Amino acid sequence: MATFVRIVEKGSLTAAAAALDTSLPSVVRTLAALEGELGVRLLNRTTRRIHLTDDGVHYLERCRAILSAVHETEAAFTSGRAEPRGRLAVTASVLFGRRYLAPIVNDFLRRHAKVSAELLFVDRVVNLVEEGIDVAVRIGRLPDSSLVAVPVGRVRRVVCASPEYLRRRGTPRTPHDVREHACVRHTGLSPRSDWHFRIGRRRVTVPLNAVISCNDIDSSLEACASGHGLGMFLSYQSAPYRNEKRLRYVLEEFETEPLPVHIVYPQSRLVTGKVRAFVDECVRRLRQVPFD
Repeated sequence: MATFVRIVEKGSLTAAAAALDTSLPSVVRTLAALEGELGVRLLNRTTRRIHLTDDGVHYLERCRAILSAVHETEAAFTSGRAEPRGRLAVTASVLFGRRYLAPIVNDFLRRHAKVSAELLFVDRVVNLVEEGIDVAVRIGRLPDSSLVAVPVGRVRRVVCASPEYLRRRGTPRTPHDVREHACVRHTGLSPRSDWHFRIGRRRVTVPLNAVISCNDIDSSLEACASGHGLGMFLSYQSAPYRNEKRLRYVLEEFETEPLPVHIVYPQSRLVTGKVRAFVDECVRRLRQVPFD
């Protein structure tokens, strides 16, 4: 199991052999024996890379949970208590991770010196099993999956502008007024050149006059705060600017439904104490955060 997990983490049999300080033929024989004993193929191998099969994905999830549980069980007998230890892999979107999750990880590591952390902050949905992630923050509706999800809050899609822009161009009163305004389009939230609103029970789509389109959230927020136009962001992204009075929210009564924020982790009967302790810490801290 340990050899199989290391092959997946390193991306090749050769790299796994080096990490395990053993020979390539030994790793090849171990993998072949494992697949032979299970009666399934775990990896599809080409000359350039390896790919997990469907059976391999499920087996990898169980292996990681079992190996982590073994390590913590051994620690319980050698130290008298199951102190959290080992690698903790965490993922979130870039800004949310930087602003909210990284401080929680830093505090957790200060209290648990035997834990090391790997942080993956990317603006895409990460496959937790294939990429070896223990805990993730997901914003939005969750599809049915094998993940355990713990709700910690909600975020809004808000439209905002700088006070200077609103003095100069006026405050929009209805979603249709957006057509007459310059707009800053953050492509991570608005991949198309339109915004969605709710008027009563109706959902309406309004095309944008985008003077700036940008995939970077910090640059998009700065452009909006600098007076270039209206911007639509998730409320946790714009909240510091609003608190500093650099941005003012408009059209609040026409916002679409808030998006839930969840802490998620792979479902398993063997959730390790390290993961459980970190999830509990995240839930406690994030439920105290005003995301808007």
